[in-house]
Amino acid sequence: MNALPRQHVSADHRARVLRALGVTPWQRRTAPTAAAGSEYAAAAVSEMAASVACVVVLPQDCSTRELDLLGRALNACGAALARAARVTVSGGQLAADVPEARAYLVFGEAQAHALGRTLPAAAMHQAQIVLADEPALVLSSAGAKRRLWNALRSVRRALAAADS
Repeated sequence: MNALPRQHVSADHRARVLRALGVTPWQRRTAPTAAAGSEYAAAAVSEMAASVACVVVLPQDCSTRELDLLGRALNACGAALARAARVTVSGGQLAADVPEARAYLVFGEAQAHALGRTLPAAAMHQAQIVLADEPALVLSSAGAKRRLWNALRSVRRALAAADS
């Protein structure tokens, strides 16, 4: 077989496509210096403990391919979703305590029920809870992928509204 040479797209074209998809590209910054690093890390930990932006609730039995797909989708939507806390559900119960957050991205109805049983009513009332399809379905269905992108956009909008 003859493979066509891969043509690289220009940065302008990539920016236009990402803007059309509603994705804001982000770049990794350099780490602070060692002296200021400890103060920076302490401030970041205390700020994170005070307010968690987003929590992703996943089923326990996700395959590596499913987790890779979800990781790439979350990374594509910016730092807030890429760094979102991930909690798994096994046997209808959450595997760990769920921190109170501004938004919850829940993959599957069983995970939504487990989150509803665990989360206090006041936290559920204040947070944006977005339901997406099971990761196995997202991997195999184009419609589920479309619904995932819509769910990610909803979460991003909720986080942007809370920040402003």
